[in-house]
Amino acid sequence: MSPQALFGTCVAFSFVAWGIIAAQYLWPALRSQPRARALRPLLLFHSFRFIGLAFLVPGVVSPDLPGAFARPAAYGDLIAAVLAVLALAGLQSGLGIGLVWVFNLWGSADLLYAFYQGVVGVGLEPGQLRAAYFIPTVVVPLLLITHGLMFRLLLRRDTAIEN
Repeated sequence: MSPQALFGTCVAFSFVAWGIIAAQYLWPALRSQPRARALRPLLLFHSFRFIGLAFLVPGVVSPDLPGAFARPAAYGDLIAAVLAVLALAGLQSGLGIGLVWVFNLWGSADLLYAFYQGVVGVGLEPGQLRAAYFIPTVVVPLLLITHGLMFRLLLRRDTAIEN
């Protein structure tokens, strides 16, 4: 199997596994909570998006990892982490839900752009990721799924229970 096929298989299985976990455990735990309370653990999880800075660390990634992929992915994640923390802090104020929208739109677009840039833009070879291989194959699918959960929470009325 080619490295690209192995990479795609890892990403696909990660989406399936995290999707099952989200459907069976995350969403049932979040859906009955008020919106702000349900958003908190998701925003806390996304506050670790700074991990994308690993794409800029020599030795963690291959020296031939294209900067056209690494820089936007790394700094886009750092911005997402800052926005997640700001949104989390803002949940105590009237700006909270607006900040969550800003974070969720930015964070989702950042991840989708990085996937597009890696596959289409620069033709990323999975081996160029080296130790950072786990980020797009394990972490990014969960990040995208939790963005979906946040959109679902943001689009519902702020009631205590939703089906």
